[in-house]
Amino acid sequence: MLRFTLKADAAVTGANAVAYLAGAPILSDWLGIPTGVLFAVGAFLAVYAALVYRLATRPAMPKAAVTAVIAANALWAVDSLLALALDWFSPTLAGQIAIAVQAVGVAAFALVQAAAMASAFSSARTGSVSTSKRIA
Repeated sequence: MLRFTLKADAAVTGANAVAYLAGAPILSDWLGIPTGVLFAVGAFLAVYAALVYRLATRPAMPKAAVTAVIAANALWAVDSLLALALDWFSPTLAGQIAIAVQAVGVAAFALVQAAAMASAFSSARTGSVSTSKRIA
């Protein structure tokens, strides 16, 4: 389950990266977020997605690396809500909805990954999970 959630996270994050990088000029007007911010976020998300996918496909996943992904997802969700609450970009209604939906989705990934990690590492008790062990 842990590998699946990490791969799903990487896929969704990668799709967002492509959308932001390829569609920044169009999305900027629709969402009310500056084009430069969308490009920067898209570039960051592309790198993050690649790192999360790499982690998910390693023979052994270090607990610290998995914990870092969960923490990054939690931080992203909180920052997204702060961006809305503090009106960092004055997004349009569509932008506000997109940011809120993204925050909820990323928070859900963090929660599911934390639960899957707890299950996987409690049965492994080695500090890393290998593909030779069954992961729920």
